[in-house]
Amino acid sequence: MTLITNPPRIAMVAGESSGDLLAASLLNGLRKTLPEGARYSGIGGPRMTAEGFEAHWPMDKLTVRGYVEALKHIPEILGIRNEIKRQLLAEPPSVFIGVDAPDFNFGLEQPLREAGIPTVHFVCPSIWAWRGGRIKKIVKAVNHMLCVFPFETALLEKSGVAASYVGHPLADEIPLEPDTMGARRELGIAEGGPVIAVLPGSRRSEISLIGPTFFDAMELMQLREPAVRFLMPAAHPALRELLQPLVETHPRLSLTITDGNAQRAMTAADAILVKSGTVTLEAALLKKPMVISYKVPWLTGQIMKRQGYLPYVGLPNILAERFVVPEILQHFATSEALADATLKQLNDEANRRTLREIFTDMHIALRQNTSQKASQAVARVLETRRPR
Repeated sequence: MTLITNPPRIAMVAGESSGDLLAASLLNGLRKTLPEGARYSGIGGPRMTAEGFEAHWPMDKLTVRGYVEALKHIPEILGIRNEIKRQLLAEPPSVFIGVDAPDFNFGLEQPLREAGIPTVHFVCPSIWAWRGGRIKKIVKAVNHMLCVFPFETALLEKSGVAASYVGHPLADEIPLEPDTMGARRELGIAEGGPVIAVLPGSRRSEISLIGPTFFDAMELMQLREPAVRFLMPAAHPALRELLQPLVETHPRLSLTITDGNAQRAMTAADAILVKSGTVTLEAALLKKPMVISYKVPWLTGQIMKRQGYLPYVGLPNILAERFVVPEILQHFATSEALADATLKQLNDEANRRTLREIFTDMHIALRQNTSQKASQAVARVLETRRPR
């Protein structure tokens, strides 16, 4: 039960589709926790809008990945941030919540906090994996951090940052026992050979870098196991258009490109070949064997390599604190290597059973009723800041 009586005004900024998912979960909880009439606005995506959020700018304005790739977008991004800062300082919200997008949000949260506006950040940056120096920014910018992984709170509190472990909304959303056959029926996939879901990313840069290699790997797998079938979800029509030239140059593939809903495609699969990112956590929660890969421009890769601490990049391996699924990255990500590793994941039954146990334990640990826990943490911040 919240002690807040006056409807608060909540400012939020989310970046990327994963941030939209997290913010929508939080908004759902806040609408149940805070007084009726609370207002929510800022930068967000379609899931947030469906929860009553007023998006002054579309979320894709912040969807830029990599050091080199971001350079040409810096003027526009800084312009948006400066305008939001001006508006929020002129009309202070009850609280500001930055969801993911740390490079954008920390630069906004710090001046807001210095002006007396409480700041909450949802999703701790992976300071335990790389760029640990960001903890200094967190200390200056954030009143309270909402953590999706259990080991993060102690790390933050050691540096003097208040933090709450709230779990991950995907763990709440995805059932402990995925319905593979049900997903296949929904997709119209007939009984037959094994199914491999392939997810090369959704941005033009990702498709251009790793798309051809993924398609060549599928072609090799089809030659070795003719009965195998491939599923590739296209999150939006523009992605389908990007994929079409690759489809045309690989006409012998038994490939179905589905409209959106990557989760359903992965649920229907026996194994997954996937680009590194949040989607790998989703694959783990679905208890699927997988191969994780990525390619980024050389300079971006060198910077990331020099600032990293862990030997792995995939979330399933990070959470397990060891390699439980293979990662094939950068120049090692050849079509032959990806095909070999994916078929091994597909056909190794003992490994499949082991992964199911590991991923089930992971799922249970992350299933925390995130919407409720996160909204209650925000309410506590509001209560401690309410006028006396």
